[in-house]
Amino acid sequence: MQAALYHRNGSARDVLLVEDIDRPEPGPGQVRVRVALSGLNPTDVKTREGATARPIDGFQVPHQDGSGVIDAVGTGVDAARVGERVWVWFAAFGNRYGTAAEYCVVPADRAVPLPGNVSDVLGACLGVPALTAHRCLFADGRLNGRTVVVAGGAGAVGHYAIQLAKQAGAKVITTVSGPEKAEQAAAAGADHVVNYREAGAADQVRAYADDRPVDRIVEVALGANLELDLAVSGPRTVISCYAAAGDVSLPVRALMSANVTLRFVLLYGVPAPDLAESVAEVNAVAGAGALTPLPEHRHPLADVAAAHEAVEQGAVGKVLLDLADQSGA
Repeated sequence: MQAALYHRNGSARDVLLVEDIDRPEPGPGQVRVRVALSGLNPTDVKTREGATARPIDGFQVPHQDGSGVIDAVGTGVDAARVGERVWVWFAAFGNRYGTAAEYCVVPADRAVPLPGNVSDVLGACLGVPALTAHRCLFADGRLNGRTVVVAGGAGAVGHYAIQLAKQAGAKVITTVSGPEKAEQAAAAGADHVVNYREAGAADQVRAYADDRPVDRIVEVALGANLELDLAVSGPRTVISCYAAAGDVSLPVRALMSANVTLRFVLLYGVPAPDLAESVAEVNAVAGAGALTPLPEHRHPLADVAAAHEAVEQGAVGKVLLDLADQSGA
């Protein structure tokens, strides 16, 4: 089969290759998926660059997320799953075969049946972004009637945080950096969009929140946004941070005075039962028609390095590898 892979960490152009390798066979409890689309996330770029402590044993096929069809199962997996359309998450987590190949092999629970009304494109967009958004939103209870602020509503996590929160009955305010991103966040379903670069951004958020503290903040850049976050927070506010450009100094006294709760979310460390709950709920919301794909930037497998560079450069939308035109040999 054709696969993108790397033997060492480094820049996309230096280490990413497309080679013909043996098609993997599913082991006990595993399924093999004929990949249609492979979805890229910043975590895939960081792992390729060497952010993970896990050594590369021979080679690594990258990418956690994707969509496709199960074509083989290992022992202990119902043979009726062959032919099932699925979305895949955590394909490359602790595993050599990510989704940047014609086939990947994953534990059966990481290949989730796609509802009939959900496209392969949406399936490939879920995974890390939607599960991260779900954990940030719901780890601290219900959202019906609550007010949620989503920082970076044009990003992948932000997009699904908006839609999951709306489906749960929340009022959603999102912050963005410019008009193009504002349009995308509004299209995702946000009730109100605020340009955080404008003077009075915190006042706008407070006004949209009816001058009451917000209940949740889904935060992509805690250090940069904390002043605004604190300005709209109160004793019941939970700030859920899922990304960081680096270490930040926290104003502990101000945080204590506000009585806010800080939650940090790294999907790879979330307990398995909580992840399973997020997977089931994301799939149900997708099946209900409440989730939409991000604007797509599609690349052939041969252009995997360019796809990684697009993620590095902050492409607005979802970068995908299209595996459908591969030979399947």
